[in-house]
Amino acid sequence: MFTEKQVQDAITLRHTLHQHPELKYQEAQTAKLAAERLRALGYKVTEGIATTGILAELDTGREGSVIAFRADMDALPIHEANTFGHRSQHEGLMHACGHDGHTATLLLAAEAIMEKRDELCGHLKLIFQPAEEGGNGADAMVKAGVLENPRVEAMFGYHNRPGFPEGQLFVKPGPAMGGNDTFKVTINGVSGHAAMPHLAIDPIYVGASLVQQLQGLVARHKSPLESGVITVASFHAGDAANVIPGSAELMVNIRSDRPSSREALAGKLEQVIKGVCDAHGARFKLEHIHQIPPLANDPEWSERVLELASEYAVSNDIQKLDYMPTMGAEDFAFYLQEVPGCFFFVGNGDSAYLHNEHYDFNDNILPVAGGMFVALAKGLLSRS
Repeated sequence: MFTEKQVQDAITLRHTLHQHPELKYQEAQTAKLAAERLRALGYKVTEGIATTGILAELDTGREGSVIAFRADMDALPIHEANTFGHRSQHEGLMHACGHDGHTATLLLAAEAIMEKRDELCGHLKLIFQPAEEGGNGADAMVKAGVLENPRVEAMFGYHNRPGFPEGQLFVKPGPAMGGNDTFKVTINGVSGHAAMPHLAIDPIYVGASLVQQLQGLVARHKSPLESGVITVASFHAGDAANVIPGSAELMVNIRSDRPSSREALAGKLEQVIKGVCDAHGARFKLEHIHQIPPLANDPEWSERVLELASEYAVSNDIQKLDYMPTMGAEDFAFYLQEVPGCFFFVGNGDSAYLHNEHYDFNDNILPVAGGMFVALAKGLLSRS
């Protein structure tokens, strides 16, 4: 599907991107490099969408479907521990989630697709998105209108997965990745002397009770046939050994696999906090800091991805999963709330895990992931 030179060029590009990571909404040089390559290939390119996003379009001029592919571009504030030649040159910044590989993948596919443009019909949109890492860049791109004019009918993207066999392509129909809700809880009590707790309202005691009670939502409110988890990720209060502090602050992270599990957990959070605080005479403030919906693949489009992967021999290891591969969140879910589609996965092999200082995207999977995008273009936009 790709020439040896095309793959080697994609590897070189991926290494360049890895050396120059940029944080969310700061991907100026990454976007510039991608836009220049896309224009050189013949795509109509619009830059500066949702700050640094790119929309590249191939209008074949022939009636047909409108589909879209997406790559994310941002890096993470992590100090890289790798020592290879293409390690990050920006101290404290690192492509620790493989977005350098995702960008290189879609650029590799873009070249092969353009070579086949005379065999295609319809309209293809390539979306290079900023700020997947905590910035809800997908939501910003949707609000900027990338799915309109013309309206996208089906949307596709992917993520590399460490811990799965190198080059394995797999799809989970239905719920495929967790939603992410992050809350800040401030518990306000009454400060006092450690020797006279009856004259105070201890926010640490109230907070400790809350930590315990929240797990009841997982155990007794969420269906055991659905997935979800609640983590109290931080708990800060007080700084003196003989003082009951006046307030405590907790960060609560909730993962869910579908709207019903999200409602059972995030939807009941305030009720539980109020009950615990009321029982002890404390007050509280609840702030919703960040939210990504659960990612659910359309079952029919999931089957189509698997069919095309086999038809075009994209990988020699193609799997349909019947379990959630991860509860990690992915803002591609915002696109799937608007249009049907499928977010597939490609095994990264036995590498360090995502967001680890030793992680690196596996260059050997570029032809597999890129090949899946090409197969989708051929299969869904073919003139025959």
